[in-house]
Amino acid sequence: MNDADVSKQIQQMVRFIRQEAEEKANEISVSAAEEFNIEKLQLVEAEKKKIRQEYERKEKQVQVRKKIEYSMQLNASRLKVLQAQDDLVSSMKEAASKELLRVSHHHHTYEHLLKDLIVQSLLRLKEPSVLLRCRKDDLHFVQSVLHSAKEGYALKAKVHPPEIIVDHIHLPAAPSHHNAHGPSCSGGVVLASRDGKIVFENTLDARLDVVFRKKLPEVSRLSIEPHNLSSDGLFRYSCLELIECLPPIGKGELVLPFLISLAMLEALLMYYLFNLLAKCC
Repeated sequence: MNDADVSKQIQQMVRFIRQEAEEKANEISVSAAEEFNIEKLQLVEAEKKKIRQEYERKEKQVQVRKKIEYSMQLNASRLKVLQAQDDLVSSMKEAASKELLRVSHHHHTYEHLLKDLIVQSLLRLKEPSVLLRCRKDDLHFVQSVLHSAKEGYALKAKVHPPEIIVDHIHLPAAPSHHNAHGPSCSGGVVLASRDGKIVFENTLDARLDVVFRKKLPEVSRLSIEPHNLSSDGLFRYSCLELIECLPPIGKGELVLPFLISLAMLEALLMYYLFNLLAKCC
């Protein structure tokens, strides 16, 4: 083999080796590019996942914050409604208390009412001797009905007429501009046992409190449902309805029927309450 053949063969081997090296280099390059793209996609997806998780976390925080703010606003609105409702109910009771002052202006009716209040108190106490306290302005009314009240009690309870001692200490006078914030009484009586252990308050103010507590849920409901009100007073409360739904005040086993004058008084109070509510709404 001459030198030309040897040189030609060497060149062929060099070209073969170079071609193999280039192919290997291309394979390495392609493989590296693929690995790079895979790693890049993995990193991108991982970062995207982090971003999505962070966004979802912040979105949840925003939703929670919105719910908290909504709840706080709702509670504040409810408190405002309840406060307005409470103010309305309080103003109704205050107005009804003012209307109570007119009851004692009708002397004949008020005198009969005092008699019934005394009889009812005696039936509650069931004491042979009691102390009676009234307003100074009502003293002559009480004295005029005291005997008939004793006889009425004795007839109902089937006992001897009790001893009633009119206390020299009087109930507070009716409220006035000079004594607007002091103790006051719109009328009625307070009876107690001689030892003072049992006291039965049967004043007009006490009866108003009983009616108001009894009907407070209904009054509160109607104060936020003005469409249930009628122009001539709500439900047109009658004496018979009050006899059925309003028991006399006080505690004890004895259940007394309503005296007509007491039912009329409480019907009048409820009429004032609901008419005042209708005007306010």
